Formats: sequence, structure tokens, C-alpha cells
Amino acid sequence: MNPGDKKSSLRNAVIIASKGFCIGAADIVPGVSGGTMAFILGIYTRLIDALNSFDTTWVCALLKLDFRSAVTRPHFQILLPLGAGLLGAVIFFTQIIPIPSLLRTYPEYVYSLFFGLIIGSIFILLIDIGWKSLSDWLYVLVGTALGGFLVTAVPAQTPDEWWFVMVSGAIAICAMVLPGISGSFILLILGKYVYVLEGVGSLNLGIIVPFIFGAGVGLIAFTRLLSWLLRRYERPMLLIIAGFLVASLWVIWPFQQRHYASIGGTQRLVESSPVAPPWNTITIEASLLALIGITIVLLAGKLAKTKTDTQEH
Repeated sequence: MNPGDKKSSLRNAVIIASKGFCIGAADIVPGVSGGTMAFILGIYTRLIDALNSFDTTWVCALLKLDFRSAVTRPHFQILLPLGAGLLGAVIFFTQIIPIPSLLRTYPEYVYSLFFGLIIGSIFILLIDIGWKSLSDWLYVLVGTALGGFLVTAVPAQTPDEWWFVMVSGAIAICAMVLPGISGSFILLILGKYVYVLEGVGSLNLGIIVPFIFGAGVGLIAFTRLLSWLLRRYERPMLLIIAGFLVASLWVIWPFQQRHYASIGGTQRLVESSPVAPPWNTITIEASLLALIGITIVLLAGKLAKTKTDTQEH
């Protein structure tokens, strides 16, 4: 590899790590999906393909002790810097600048920025897809209705057995991958948000192990299904995903009546419902932050399109 290639590879790794950092920051915010942020940053399909690189061929290579194939087949050039960025975000936004604390102190400001980012991503997505017929609206409405049902569902009473914890992990990880739906919110719907967090806080392996196992199985299965759907029905799926993003605005709306519960000595958000914004300076400042979020995504989308057009010519 010549010095130019090494420099280019390092630059790409830094860019991917920075996107992983943003995805990790989004995952920390209750109600915000890491999949949404991946979609906003234009790395969503690459992330799905990278996760799918751990396929049966890779498993066979491991079983045959063909370590060369086992190491080279997965898309580590994406997954490693992305994972480093995710880990960096978790450490930075929990230890240095604690987003959970900012969410309790300045929730309108933090959520306003994410609200603007999601609105901007919806604009970019729909502009890129373009409208061809009235059926396009139907797909968006289907995605909005399905996403709306999920984000407004009432938390249920569910069993605490290991098998349901495993199922909860599988469903929650699918929500984290799917744009517009928060994995933590799905756990809340399933009645396992507090139960799982308390299990992690107390290092209860009877909860942690089945949850991680279920999450792993769910991630492998769902990413393959989603990848297949995007290959076979790319346009309808993107329109449905746009609908999911529209539905997510319900829980990202900056002005909410929020209820917290003490979990492991920490106050965590467990329920919220949108309310009308008050007429004060906070609303004006929050609106400006939302506009900044929209502007950031629109400018990023324009720059990405300009770069693509330049490479094609």
C-alpha cells in the first residue's frame, strides 16, 4: 500500500469513527434511535451490509480454523472505527459531558436539536427518492401508522422469565437498527426497561446473558431481513422508513410531560407525553436549535451529493 492509499484509508477510518460517535450519542438519548442517526449520516445501508458480512461463510471459516478468511471476510474496515466511535461516545457523553443529566436539566434544547436533525433527514430522504405516484404517499402513511403505534403503545405487564428477557433483547435490538424507533422505548413497551437496567446495574447474569443472547440473534436475523428487503424493494422500504421517521417526531417533540423513576440510584426517563410549547424565550431558543439541526442535515446532504456528482464525472 502506497502512502497515498494509507492516508486515504486513515481519513476514511476517521470519518467513519466520527459517524459512530454521533450514532452512539443518539443511542444515549431516550427516544432517539441509533438507526435514525445512521440514516441521517448516510451510513445506514453500509452498516447493515457490514453486519451481514458475519454470514454462514464466515462461520464455516471459523469451524475450519481458516482464520485468514474469518478475519478478512467481515467488513472490519467499517465496523472497527464505527465501534470505536460508538464506545467513545458512550464514555464521553456519560463521563465527561453527561447527556442524561443535560436531558433532565435542559431537555427542550437537547431534543430540539435532534428534532431538527430528524426533520432535515426526512426532507433529504424524500427529495432523493422523489415522488412518482400516489402510492408513494401510501407507503409513507403505512410507515407512519406502524411507527406511531409503536411509539404510543402503553407499557405492558410481562413475565420476567429468561425466555421473555431473551425475546425482549431480540426485539429491542431490531428497534435500534430500524430508523425512528428507540430500543429503550421498545423495552419500556415490553415492560422490561427497568427490569433490564436494574439487572445490568446489579450484574445479574440471569438477566444479562439471555438479553445479550437474544440481542445477538435478533441482530443477525433482522439485519439480513432488512438487507433483503432493501435489495428487493428499495423504494417502498425507503418510503416506509421515512414514515417511521415522521412517527418518531412524536417522542422527540421537545416539549413533553416527562416522568422519571429511580433505577439503581439514577433518575431515568420512563414515560413522556407531548404538550404545547409555552410562550417564552425557551421556546424561541429551542426553535432556533431545531432550525440549526435542519440546516446541518440539509448542508450535509448537499455536500454529499456534490461529492458524489464530482466522483461520477
